[in-house]
Amino acid sequence: MRGSALIAVLWLVAALSAIAFALASTVRSEIGRVTTAADGLKAYYLATGTVDRALLYVLWGRAYRNPDGSSRYYDGAPYLHFQFPSGQAVAEVIPELSKLNVNYAPPEELYQLAVALGAGPERARQVALGIVDWRTPALGQPDASPEFSLAGPSSFRPRHASFEEIEELLLVKGMTPELFYGTYERDAQGRLAPRRGMRDCLSVYGSTGPLDANTAEPAAMAAAGVPPDTISALLQVRRQAPILRMEQLNALGAGPSGAARLGLVTSSTFTIRATAQTRLPDGTLSDARRSVAMLVKLLDRSQFAEPYHVLRWYGNVWAE
Repeated sequence: MRGSALIAVLWLVAALSAIAFALASTVRSEIGRVTTAADGLKAYYLATGTVDRALLYVLWGRAYRNPDGSSRYYDGAPYLHFQFPSGQAVAEVIPELSKLNVNYAPPEELYQLAVALGAGPERARQVALGIVDWRTPALGQPDASPEFSLAGPSSFRPRHASFEEIEELLLVKGMTPELFYGTYERDAQGRLAPRRGMRDCLSVYGSTGPLDANTAEPAAMAAAGVPPDTISALLQVRRQAPILRMEQLNALGAGPSGAARLGLVTSSTFTIRATAQTRLPDGTLSDARRSVAMLVKLLDRSQFAEPYHVLRWYGNVWAE
């Protein structure tokens, strides 16, 4: 009888211990989840403040100079680095004129762009045809050359009107999330490297002429016909410092004597994308990151009271 009672007590203790361990594990998991959510929320507001700070820097532009003549705030560099007491952030300033115009780019350029972004020839052709079909009026004349003409019926129903938002590309036949947003692929050393997507190379506010040499993506330059050697040399130069004079482009063979699709263009419409990390009490950075973006258009102060207008806000975007 006493042995049975002892066994019952041991089983009860084991059951209570299991419950205690399960409860402790649940509490620990919930604490970790709440901590991560709090860090993510802090990073979101830090990234939001970084976008506002970067916009101020762009507005101040080259009006404020250091003693050596360099710009104090913004000199056209694609990246702005900020250090705050609560964390750190990086802001990307991306002129829309560094991208091809999705409503006017020839189908051949759209095809070359899709190929440069990793699409196979058949999918690239399908995407190029889909974009052309989407933006071509139903009763208008197609703007595709014969080799880029649509063949056969499609279950995808285009609007037969201009693209109003670049996200409409996701509805085009043949488009995939990886092709639109970008993905990762392994480089020659076997390391994962980001590969840009259509959204980084096409825009409804994009250029129909020269692309901005400081921020244009290699795939967009390749689609515009810029020679590969020029692209490689240009990337190497602008990693060191932004290109400020046409003489620098001419030296790379990218000026009037080279690829006419590159230039130092001034854009009034651009995207500011910020990625932020919060600082932990011990001074290290949290693993939680948040990225936000804003599509903004600068306004003429002689005609408008406000210096800019926000065209689109992205509360959660993908960034490197």
